[in-house]
Amino acid sequence: MPHLPSVPPAPTRPGVLLPARDLAVAWFLMLLPAALAWVFTVRLSRHTGMESGTMGLAFPLFLLLWVVMMAAMMLPSVAPVAITWVRGINRRTAGPARAVRVTAFVGGYLLAWTAFGLLAYASLAAAGHLVDGDPGTGRWIGAAVFLLAAAQQFGPLKRSCLRHCRNPMFALHQYARLRPWAKDLRVGAHHGLYCVGCCWGLMTVLIPLGVMNVAAMAGLAAVIFLEKLWRQGPWLAWAVGFAFLVMAVLAPFQDWLLPGLTTSGTPMDRMSG
Repeated sequence: MPHLPSVPPAPTRPGVLLPARDLAVAWFLMLLPAALAWVFTVRLSRHTGMESGTMGLAFPLFLLLWVVMMAAMMLPSVAPVAITWVRGINRRTAGPARAVRVTAFVGGYLLAWTAFGLLAYASLAAAGHLVDGDPGTGRWIGAAVFLLAAAQQFGPLKRSCLRHCRNPMFALHQYARLRPWAKDLRVGAHHGLYCVGCCWGLMTVLIPLGVMNVAAMAGLAAVIFLEKLWRQGPWLAWAVGFAFLVMAVLAPFQDWLLPGLTTSGTPMDRMSG
């Protein structure tokens, strides 16, 4: 039995404060792309249904959709870290340049999730191929995915990366020593890698639940947000892990848990319209 998760202390307040207007702009730069991504994802989900695997999408189009999904799900939870980084550069950077640096940070963060999208595409393509060959295998694929996600929720990588995401001040101070070249992009990518290490298990459950399952996406986004920002986030991670264990047991007998592993027979060609 792994040791119980500890609750990290509340993040230390940074010593540099942004003016109210600049703070509002920083939040706007983070949340506007997330809101637009949600609008795009919801509209697209109405046309795609619950096709298995990669939904018939070519790799470039899938990767574009994946990045939009990650922006919708992840940017609200990473906004406090990005804004803390902005506070650190406040004294040396003017308003327009600061906006560029925030954009670079977000770009680097999404770059890390784009790299994970390569693995997601391969996994979804393999699952879709197996389900097309034998629909009955979808139940066991779903059970295995839920079990893997549960193991990740309890594992040491989850604890380490979640600790970083919940209390990133030490890392941000270390980032300040980096050379100026593409500094904000590299800081965003480095933090994004920690976020991938923290959340990859949660993302894998989109294989059985459906990549375009908006309800599942919203639920996972809420879990990610609370794990990172709520004081009891580590305990929530454990609770979600136990929920995945229950779903792993039920998956072979409950098809409603596997909408993303059922063949609908509807091609994605209509997306071109």
